[in-house]
Amino acid sequence: MFKRTDPKALNQNVFSAIGNQWMLITAGAGDRCNTMTASWGGLGVLWGKNVATVYIRPQRYTYEFMENGSWFTLSFFREEHRTALNLCGSRSGRDTDKIAACGFTVASGAGGAPYFEEAELVLVCKKLYWQDLDPAHFLDPDIDRANYPGRDYHRMYIGEIVEALVKG
Repeated sequence: MFKRTDPKALNQNVFSAIGNQWMLITAGAGDRCNTMTASWGGLGVLWGKNVATVYIRPQRYTYEFMENGSWFTLSFFREEHRTALNLCGSRSGRDTDKIAACGFTVASGAGGAPYFEEAELVLVCKKLYWQDLDPAHFLDPDIDRANYPGRDYHRMYIGEIVEALVKG
């Protein structure tokens, strides 16, 4: 059972939670959604709002869902779900029902945003802004060379965190 909490009351180390433990970015609605594993992103305050920033490449199936909706979620899991997170990061939802393969149960947050009952922490976000990363703005050319050999630059999405759900 999840308990709503103020995002400012969270005490997780966001660097570890995103960069080491990973998260699932999920968009869509109900049984028509897709999810992907991410280890890039950020949490903070922007425009006087608690926000999450995520990055999705245009070839990812989740990109279509992000483009067509106004809501997304970030779900964080315990280590026991590492195999499922690996699957969600290595297979496309176009070819695999990743949610069924992981045994996840879809629930809905604000705006009908899909998340997973098996998560420990869920951030429900309403999209506020997007922008495509522009290679002309890399001040360190090694970032471009190392991360974008295919020139497939991420789209950045900033969402207001409207619900923080913690497993109680």
